[in-house]
Amino acid sequence: MAVAPRAVLVHRATLLTELLGRHGTRGQVEFFLRSRGQNLGALDEGHERVEQALREVAGSIPLDWRRATVERADLAGFPFAPDDVVLVVGQDGLVANVAKYLEDQPVLGIDPEPGVNVGVLVTHRPGDVRGALARAAAPPGPAGLPVRRLTMVEAVVDDGQRLRALNEVFLGPATHQTARYRLEPAPGVTERQASSGLVVGTGTGSTGWLASLHGATHSELTLPAPRDPALAWFVREAWPSPTTGTRLTAGIVTEPGVEVVVESDSLVLFGDGLEADRVQLGWGQRVRIGVSDRTLHLVAAPGR
Repeated sequence: MAVAPRAVLVHRATLLTELLGRHGTRGQVEFFLRSRGQNLGALDEGHERVEQALREVAGSIPLDWRRATVERADLAGFPFAPDDVVLVVGQDGLVANVAKYLEDQPVLGIDPEPGVNVGVLVTHRPGDVRGALARAAAPPGPAGLPVRRLTMVEAVVDDGQRLRALNEVFLGPATHQTARYRLEPAPGVTERQASSGLVVGTGTGSTGWLASLHGATHSELTLPAPRDPALAWFVREAWPSPTTGTRLTAGIVTEPGVEVVVESDSLVLFGDGLEADRVQLGWGQRVRIGVSDRTLHLVAAPGR
């Protein structure tokens, strides 16, 4: 007898929950907010909308399915299984946070506050979930859900460590110090640089950090679309010196990818803003950043 799929409900603590964890009681939170000219009302309303969405989504999971719940802070240690259907209740950034830990599992991005958020990844509403999971429960199961395959970026370190991201990866200093490295965006093209770091992103990320860098540098690059098997790269605040240049500051990634040779004592590599889940890089290490062979399987919302 076939085992029913498992629904994994992913969420992030609300601002009210985070403040309660920091201050201990509602009274202390209220005092903290009042001292800054704010009140609990807006936080309570937002918290209740999210809690209601979580209850509705949980109640939409078929009774014979297995289920699990994971908070954003615990994603790195959560064992996703191949037959999971992942229900992400939150904003676009939470979908990106989950993507790096998945293989081919279908993901439903669910907006807990329709009309408040404007998302491109959380296109489902809580009321859509029951119908989507009903389709997943029928043959051929979760594999039959309509998915958009979104390109991901992957960094491979010479010691075997790998890091994937949906929006972008960042390679640079952990602090406000200078990153020193040798950049090779294409075979035979190289430059030693001193900068605030390197960002390599996807078409999905082109509405976020890449868009900011694209605009700030007045770049003429055409950024990729989310499903394009292409990446763009930007160097942040490169500056010239007798030993470093600024000739190579942006481009589209070509095969076999952008290569970086670290020439600083300590740099970091992380994806989609998850600095806590980062790779430490030392002098002389090599990193190659290119299109991942994995894609995010984002379930398409009906009519949206």
